[in-house]
Order: sequence, then C-alpha cells, then structure tokens
Amino acid sequence: MARTSPLEFMRQVRQEVSKVTWPTRRETIVTTILVFLMVFICATFFLVIDRILAWSISLILGLGA
Repeated sequence: MARTSPLEFMRQVRQEVSKVTWPTRRETIVTTILVFLMVFICATFFLVIDRILAWSISLILGLGA
C-alpha cells in the first residue's frame, strides 16, 4: 500500500468533508427532542415492566401483603 504524505492526506480530508451534508439547526433541534422523548418513553416502559415483575415475584414467593 502506498504511503500518503501528510499534505496529501489533509487535502483528501478537506475534499471528503466538503461532500458531507450537515444538518440544519432546526433538524438538530427536532432530532434532539425526539431522542429525549424516546428515552423518556423507554424509561417509563421499563419502569412499569420492572414494577409488574417485582410485584408478581413477591406475590409468587409469598412476600407480598
């Protein structure tokens, strides 16, 4: 494999970065809000499932009131 000089490497990096389509500020904000919403929904779901499983196990083992 041929070695690339540091200057050639930097030129190639700049060329590739110029091809990137960067998201707009609005897209970034909307995506961030959606991520936080999904985290909240997943956390709530797993909390409910955890409580149901804890309740059913305590009921099965006779530890529940």
